[in-house]
Amino acid sequence: MIHNANHLREKGEVKVGGHQASSASMVSIMTALYFHALRPEDRVAVKPHASPVFHAIQYLMGNQTRDRLENFRGFGGVQSYPSRTKDVDDVDFSTGSVGLGVAVTAFASMVRDYIAAKPWAEKRPQGRMIALAGDAELDEGNIYECLQEGWKHDLRDTWWIIDYNRQSLDGVVREGLWQRIEAIFRAFGWEVVIVKHGALQRAAFAEPGGERLRDWIDRCPNQLYAALTFQGGAAWRQRLLDEIGDQGEVTALIGRRSDDELAALMNNLGGHCLETLTEAFDGIDHDRPTVFLAYTIKGWGTPLAGHKDNHAGLMTTAQMAGFQTAMQVAAGREWEPFSTVADPGDLRDFLSQAAFFREGPRRFGAPRIATDGPVFLEDRVLSTQAGFGKILDALAKSQSPLAARIVTTSPDVTVSTNLGPWVNRRGLFAGDLQADTFRDERVPSSQKWHFSPEGQHIELGIAEMNLFLLLGAAGLSHSLFGERLLPVGTVYDPFISRGLDALNYACYQDARFMIVGTPSGITLAPEGGAHQSIATPLIGISQDGLASFEPAFLDELSIVMDWALDYMQRDGEVRPDPRTGLRDEAGGSVYLRLTTRPLEQPAARRDDPYFRQGVIDGGYWLRKPGPNADVVLVYQGCIAPEVIAAAGLLGESRRDIGVLAVTSADRLHAGWTAAQQARRGGLKAAAGHVESLLAGLPRHCTLVTVTDGHPSSLAWLGAIHGHRSIALGVERFGQTGTVQELYRHYGIDKTGIVRTVSGLTGGADVSELLLFP
Repeated sequence: MIHNANHLREKGEVKVGGHQASSASMVSIMTALYFHALRPEDRVAVKPHASPVFHAIQYLMGNQTRDRLENFRGFGGVQSYPSRTKDVDDVDFSTGSVGLGVAVTAFASMVRDYIAAKPWAEKRPQGRMIALAGDAELDEGNIYECLQEGWKHDLRDTWWIIDYNRQSLDGVVREGLWQRIEAIFRAFGWEVVIVKHGALQRAAFAEPGGERLRDWIDRCPNQLYAALTFQGGAAWRQRLLDEIGDQGEVTALIGRRSDDELAALMNNLGGHCLETLTEAFDGIDHDRPTVFLAYTIKGWGTPLAGHKDNHAGLMTTAQMAGFQTAMQVAAGREWEPFSTVADPGDLRDFLSQAAFFREGPRRFGAPRIATDGPVFLEDRVLSTQAGFGKILDALAKSQSPLAARIVTTSPDVTVSTNLGPWVNRRGLFAGDLQADTFRDERVPSSQKWHFSPEGQHIELGIAEMNLFLLLGAAGLSHSLFGERLLPVGTVYDPFISRGLDALNYACYQDARFMIVGTPSGITLAPEGGAHQSIATPLIGISQDGLASFEPAFLDELSIVMDWALDYMQRDGEVRPDPRTGLRDEAGGSVYLRLTTRPLEQPAARRDDPYFRQGVIDGGYWLRKPGPNADVVLVYQGCIAPEVIAAAGLLGESRRDIGVLAVTSADRLHAGWTAAQQARRGGLKAAAGHVESLLAGLPRHCTLVTVTDGHPSSLAWLGAIHGHRSIALGVERFGQTGTVQELYRHYGIDKTGIVRTVSGLTGGADVSELLLFP
């Protein structure tokens, strides 16, 4: 696969790559797993750089096609790294962002146990969650954050198999790493299984003089072992004779072997020995989390073996020809599954008995659960964050099937993001009952922290990476475990960025969840710039697989949350909706950017179909402009009162002024770009929702956009029909103060908005107004 992609087929202007050495070190481990240890209920996250090995196994079993293999790392071919959404074979977890594919298996194990504890769940075999990882991946901090969370939640039936080839992208790993790995994992309650010596080596150790050989191997520095591996049998012989040759038993042990046999012996580490690997896997007779430290050689069996530059190295055409001869693959039969087998029938019989593949594709489905419609609130003044908590509390009171499938989580900000009422009613999840000591000791508290298997909130520590990994795992429950969960997570909006890699990873897998970022913007004014978010609206627009909303009012929030709980369950056609250009039937995850700022609520409008549809589509006219409008104010989120007040002041002299309420810049932008693409494809009548909203504006009209976030999140609106646009927002770290002080400082209060509009025709220096309000 890799050689064809880089040396044989036509390719572009850059190197294709494919990690031959990293694949070679994993071949035996994956063979032992897939054809011996695994069962259909097990789920595996494959080391990213072992993607070719995974796809070869799937091809051997009839789950992958030759044309896709031949187009490895090409358009329409098998992916560079295993992908649930891009590959056609049976990928359990996408991998590629280093470390995340390892940690997600721990959270998948927690989700599996959560589901198993619920009375509504169908009883199925409980599989192991298995990750295959390179030793360099253990540099990633999210792995250790995950270990702590696993310890807290009694992690079980989780295997991590470390390809301990002692080489990374840039060189050779430090000496003694295995001791640190062992100590850390044991500290968190994991069993550590060292798979160091293969059967050939163990047999040699049993020979006279073998203990001396074993001692030398165990003390040999990583760099020296790698260098000697690359140099081959003669180099091994010279070094061993120089350092442990005794003219007796040890010398005889070495002398009994040819150079090729000696090299095979020294390369026979545990991670390359099927007998040793299967014994290690079969030896686990408990459900405690287990890490296997499998010693391997990077590039094992190839001319690249052991060289410190082999990570991105590729065999030359001549080296590949020699390798092909050594593997006894006849020219022209490189793609034949059984080209090296004398009797393919025997091998086919063996493969047909491989338990992991016996039941065919192992992805489940789960029926959609109907929502009960929006939960509307009657509060006259309230923030969207508080409204979110009250809507969840109302759902918690119900006994609906929908409420039973909601699972909430938060990185140590449960109470401060208004999840407290939900948790008080639905409880926290634990495998065993845990008492609320404060309640038992009669200490007054508004929080009822009662842990039980019936609980529907999973308590997390403060690590945001863990939050998104758990949401990703829970958001795949319908596919992995055949049971629908509706995961809802909350996080301080500025700390979305802390977990952004894991959020992107979860979306890439097409996991389904709701993430609520709150409080947002500079409205957390007293906390200062470190706790204020600027860029998150842009994240909402740019993140694929995530529909982003920023409702200003409670009725908008109610409509969006009801829609979101249904949208998270959809898996229909990917085709764009002809009305909006959006691919809503395909479904996805949802991001709500909420605020702690209490707002006075507008008059009842919940029964207005135009309003309700506009909220979901991304925007609606709060005040429709007149035919001669020269200014339209556009806002998103809790800045609404400032814009509405400014419109009232400006309306005295500009009677046709309009106010556009944007509930989702993300969906407006997505519909616009989809419509442009459709028009380029020949659908001349295609139009996004925002194009329709702005279609009637006069050409001389100016759009003034305002948001409590980066101004670029709405600045693009002027490009739709060529209107002049001035974008107000926040581009610099906030300061400590009141909301009004900060709004005034950034020129996004009502006075600043009026000054900006007045400057359009009054001769004022608008740039000065914006930069130095």
